[in-house]
Amino acid sequence: MLSVAIEEARLGLDEGGIPIGAALFDRSGHLLGRGRNRRVQDGDASTHAETSAFRDAGRRRHYRDTVMVTTLSPCWYCSGLVRQFGIGAVVIGESTNFTGGHEWLAGLGVEVVLLDDPICVELLGAFIADHAELWNEDIGL
Repeated sequence: MLSVAIEEARLGLDEGGIPIGAALFDRSGHLLGRGRNRRVQDGDASTHAETSAFRDAGRRRHYRDTVMVTTLSPCWYCSGLVRQFGIGAVVIGESTNFTGGHEWLAGLGVEVVLLDDPICVELLGAFIADHAELWNEDIGL
Protein backbone atom coordinates (compact mmCIF):
# COMPACT_ATOMS: atom_id res chain seq x y z
CA MET A 1 0.00 0.00 0.00
CA LEU A 2 2.86 2.39 0.75
CA SER A 3 4.10 2.04 -2.84
CA VAL A 4 0.97 3.84 -4.08
CA ALA A 5 1.63 6.76 -1.72
CA ILE A 6 5.30 6.88 -2.76
CA GLU A 7 4.27 6.92 -6.41
CA GLU A 8 1.98 9.88 -5.68
CA ALA A 9 4.79 11.69 -3.84
CA ARG A 10 7.11 11.25 -6.81
CA LEU A 11 4.42 12.51 -9.20
CA GLY A 12 4.06 15.60 -7.03
CA LEU A 13 7.80 16.20 -7.10
CA ASP A 14 7.84 15.81 -10.90
CA GLU A 15 5.09 18.46 -11.09
CA GLY A 16 7.17 20.91 -9.06
CA GLY A 17 5.31 20.29 -5.82
CA ILE A 18 6.11 18.93 -2.39
CA PRO A 19 6.73 15.16 -2.45
CA ILE A 20 4.11 13.86 -0.05
CA GLY A 21 1.69 11.18 -1.21
CA ALA A 22 -1.25 9.32 0.29
CA ALA A 23 -3.81 6.68 -0.53
CA LEU A 24 -7.00 5.47 1.13
CA PHE A 25 -7.70 1.73 1.17
CA ASP A 26 -10.35 -0.49 2.67
CA ARG A 27 -9.19 -3.14 5.14
CA SER A 28 -9.01 -5.78 2.41
CA GLY A 29 -6.45 -3.66 0.54
CA HIS A 30 -8.77 -2.32 -2.15
CA LEU A 31 -7.64 1.13 -3.29
CA LEU A 32 -10.39 3.71 -2.78
CA GLY A 33 -8.53 6.92 -3.58
CA ARG A 34 -5.07 8.34 -4.06
CA GLY A 35 -3.54 11.79 -4.04
CA ARG A 36 -0.57 14.03 -3.44
CA ASN A 37 0.22 17.37 -1.92
CA ARG A 38 -0.87 19.85 -4.60
CA ARG A 39 -0.52 23.13 -2.69
CA VAL A 40 1.99 24.47 -5.21
CA GLN A 41 0.42 23.04 -8.35
CA ASP A 42 -3.13 24.19 -7.52
CA GLY A 43 -2.30 27.30 -5.51
CA ASP A 44 -4.54 25.83 -2.80
CA ALA A 45 -3.18 25.59 0.73
CA SER A 46 -5.77 22.95 1.66
CA THR A 47 -4.72 20.36 -0.90
CA HIS A 48 -2.56 18.10 1.22
CA ALA A 49 -1.87 14.51 0.17
CA GLU A 50 -4.34 13.01 2.63
CA THR A 51 -7.14 15.41 1.72
CA SER A 52 -6.50 14.75 -1.95
CA ALA A 53 -6.70 10.96 -1.45
CA PHE A 54 -9.80 11.35 0.71
CA ARG A 55 -11.55 13.46 -1.93
CA ASP A 56 -10.54 11.02 -4.66
CA ALA A 57 -12.14 8.15 -2.72
CA GLY A 58 -15.58 9.71 -2.96
CA ARG A 59 -18.41 9.63 -0.50
CA ARG A 60 -18.91 6.68 1.86
CA ARG A 61 -21.39 6.06 4.62
CA HIS A 62 -18.53 5.61 7.11
CA TYR A 63 -14.74 5.27 7.12
CA ARG A 64 -14.11 3.00 10.14
CA ASP A 65 -13.00 0.19 7.85
CA THR A 66 -10.50 2.33 5.92
CA VAL A 67 -6.74 2.79 6.12
CA MET A 68 -5.04 6.07 5.23
CA VAL A 69 -1.52 5.40 3.98
CA THR A 70 0.75 8.42 3.80
CA THR A 71 4.43 8.97 3.14
CA LEU A 72 4.69 11.43 6.06
CA SER A 73 3.23 11.77 9.54
CA PRO A 74 -0.05 13.63 9.00
CA CYS A 75 -0.06 17.29 9.99
CA TRP A 76 -2.72 18.52 12.42
CA TYR A 77 -5.03 19.44 9.55
CA CYS A 78 -4.85 15.94 8.09
CA SER A 79 -4.94 14.32 11.52
CA GLY A 80 -8.18 16.23 12.05
CA LEU A 81 -9.56 14.74 8.83
CA VAL A 82 -8.76 11.23 10.10
CA ARG A 83 -10.48 12.04 13.42
CA GLN A 84 -13.47 13.84 11.90
CA PHE A 85 -14.37 11.00 9.56
CA GLY A 86 -13.39 8.11 11.83
CA ILE A 87 -10.73 6.58 9.59
CA GLY A 88 -9.75 3.42 11.46
CA ALA A 89 -6.04 3.19 10.72
CA VAL A 90 -3.12 5.26 9.48
CA VAL A 91 0.05 3.78 7.99
CA ILE A 92 2.89 6.31 7.98
CA GLY A 93 5.98 6.09 5.80
CA GLU A 94 8.08 8.31 8.07
CA SER A 95 8.09 10.91 10.82
CA THR A 96 11.79 11.79 10.74
CA ASN A 97 11.40 14.93 8.63
CA PHE A 98 8.17 16.01 10.31
CA THR A 99 6.05 14.72 13.17
CA GLY A 100 2.41 15.65 13.01
CA GLY A 101 -0.54 14.38 15.02
CA HIS A 102 -0.16 10.62 14.76
CA GLU A 103 0.45 10.14 18.50
CA TRP A 104 -2.73 12.11 19.21
CA LEU A 105 -4.61 9.85 16.80
CA ALA A 106 -3.22 6.74 18.50
CA GLY A 107 -4.40 8.11 21.84
CA LEU A 108 -7.90 8.39 20.37
CA GLY A 109 -7.91 4.72 19.37
CA VAL A 110 -6.84 5.02 15.74
CA GLU A 111 -4.52 2.18 14.76
CA VAL A 112 -1.20 3.84 13.81
CA VAL A 113 1.65 2.01 12.09
CA LEU A 114 4.91 3.94 11.68
CA LEU A 115 7.20 2.30 9.13
CA ASP A 116 10.30 4.57 9.14
CA ASP A 117 10.68 3.80 5.44
CA PRO A 118 14.08 4.96 4.10
CA ILE A 119 12.65 5.86 0.68
CA CYS A 120 10.14 8.21 2.28
CA VAL A 121 12.78 9.74 4.56
CA GLU A 122 15.16 10.38 1.65
CA LEU A 123 12.52 11.67 -0.77
CA LEU A 124 11.26 14.40 1.52
CA GLY A 125 14.62 15.01 3.21
CA ALA A 126 16.29 15.80 -0.11
CA PHE A 127 13.40 18.10 -1.04
CA ILE A 128 13.66 19.98 2.26
CA ALA A 129 17.42 20.42 1.78
CA ASP A 130 16.87 21.88 -1.70
CA HIS A 131 13.67 23.87 -1.03
CA ALA A 132 13.69 24.88 2.64
CA GLU A 133 11.64 28.06 2.06
CA LEU A 134 8.84 26.19 0.29
CA TRP A 135 8.87 23.45 2.92
CA ASN A 136 8.65 26.01 5.73
CA GLU A 137 5.68 27.61 3.97
CA ASP A 138 4.00 24.21 3.71
CA ILE A 139 4.30 23.52 7.43
CA GLY A 140 3.42 27.06 8.43
CA LEU A 141 6.79 28.44 9.57
